[in-house]
Amino acid sequence: MARVYVSTVVNARNDRVWARLRDFNGLPNWHPAIAESRIEGGEPADKIGCVRDFRLRNGDRIREKLLGLSDYDMFCTYSILESPMGVENYVATLRLTPVTDGDQTFLEWTAEFDCAPERENELVNNIGSGVFQGGFDALKRAFGG
Repeated sequence: MARVYVSTVVNARNDRVWARLRDFNGLPNWHPAIAESRIEGGEPADKIGCVRDFRLRNGDRIREKLLGLSDYDMFCTYSILESPMGVENYVATLRLTPVTDGDQTFLEWTAEFDCAPERENELVNNIGSGVFQGGFDALKRAFGG
């Protein structure tokens, strides 16, 4: 099983960062690679089990299912249902933790998935550097970091 772990610190209070990230349908509002997103069936974006269907700026389509969301613990866990990446059993969690020394937030984005062994390094690097770090970099710019 392949594993991805990326972390960063954003110069904003955790409640402000969480307000931006908790919307499962809000990826286009903060991640630069996402062109558009919708929740299937008109369900609420915070309903466990809802499915988001989104398109990347390159035209690729991905469908993901919300597995867990906690405003108290500030995390979102989801799985990929369909994607062109060639991953299976993909589960990821985006988690926020307040930094008590100043108005900062520690963010962790993790994923585990199965894939063809010869593609593992490529996928881990693309997801970690492109998807996760790309999102973190955009958040840091948005919050002045």
